[in-house]
Amino acid sequence: MFYKPEDGHGLPHNPFNALITPRPIAWISTQDADGLRNLAPYSFFNGTAYVPPQVMFATTGAKPDQDGTKDTLANIRATGVFCINVVEETMRDAMNISTTGFDKDVDEFERAGLEAAQCETIDCPRLVGAPASLECRVTEIIKIKGEFNHVVHGEVVGIHLRDDCLKDGIFDITTFRPLARLGYRDYSVVDNTFTLARPDD
Repeated sequence: MFYKPEDGHGLPHNPFNALITPRPIAWISTQDADGLRNLAPYSFFNGTAYVPPQVMFATTGAKPDQDGTKDTLANIRATGVFCINVVEETMRDAMNISTTGFDKDVDEFERAGLEAAQCETIDCPRLVGAPASLECRVTEIIKIKGEFNHVVHGEVVGIHLRDDCLKDGIFDITTFRPLARLGYRDYSVVDNTFTLARPDD
């Protein structure tokens, strides 16, 4: 099968997301200029550099009560900071609740029964109990092709690691089974790993 996205795929559901899997999930916490908290997951997310450590995520939609965007991007524009929380399997139901398109004055931490704490280096909430949380300062926001599409880049200025996830000095993802996004409404967990040495190591 071959298709041009501009012509449509002719399938019951768009296969595009299923081609880019598994995708890590950034559970992004922010607050607006008045301190109202928000928590939302984004699976167009990844790290972009080691030194200094940097990340990116993309937001591709809009809400009626925001001006051509979503709460997360609106809050980041207002404050210049955000926190990426790693999602573990046991948090999947709470994460799913936070996908709801609540009004901008709704606190997703409260709706999902989650505890927030203040970040150390930025004025932003983080998720208590997350395996890891990355405190980020915005470096740039890029408008890309598409009406509501933006890519946010940030520098990681503080990192929280849950103590029980550290094994022999290594952040061991098998201790918490990170949740990953697949295509459609499908998810997966990472529960096993293997090591490959590079030929030139």
